Amino acid sequence: MTDGSKEIEILMQLMAKLPGLGPRSARRAVLHLIKKRGILLSPLAEAMQRVAVKVRECVNCNNISTEDICRICGDGNRGNGEICVVEDVIDLWAMERAGVFKGRYHVLGGTLSALDDIGPDELHVPKLIDRIETERVTEVILALNATVDGQTTAHYLADLLEDRVRVTTLAQGVPIGGELDYLDDGTIVAALRARRGA
Repeated sequence: MTDGSKEIEILMQLMAKLPGLGPRSARRAVLHLIKKRGILLSPLAEAMQRVAVKVRECVNCNNISTEDICRICGDGNRGNGEICVVEDVIDLWAMERAGVFKGRYHVLGGTLSALDDIGPDELHVPKLIDRIETERVTEVILALNATVDGQTTAHYLADLLEDRVRVTTLAQGVPIGGELDYLDDGTIVAALRARRGA
């Protein structure tokens, strides 16, 4: 508990909503920020405000950027006909960190889920179809997490795209139940290089 300061309570409640932070961790984080107000709290608040104002989704691939077209989509050298489909931006970052993929991405924004009422329209699937038709795409690489929902989504996309373009998936190195962000760079490189037909 705090001394009753409403502002501190609100900050702790908001921090507790972040992934990996529960109420106790949020309290410790807020107290640390307050103690380091000059070197952490104020710069953090300013950086968050700038991000809130400037960052948006790329109109092409749904990556996050400060421009309408992200740096990857805007790079003419990456228009090689390959699109790597990932579940979320964090998975795109994991692929980029590995440094082996030189094509473009398409961020779905989640996975299909009947329980959560998430269908293809909520996942930017129509935009992916449009891109395949307009960008001279020769291969779609399904780099979805090896979870039940990720694999269900991968099967759906493989069936949908079968007659339109070559479809491959990541191969060895990605464990069942594994998420791309937790894999080391070498594992991602091996999985991308050993991709196979979906």
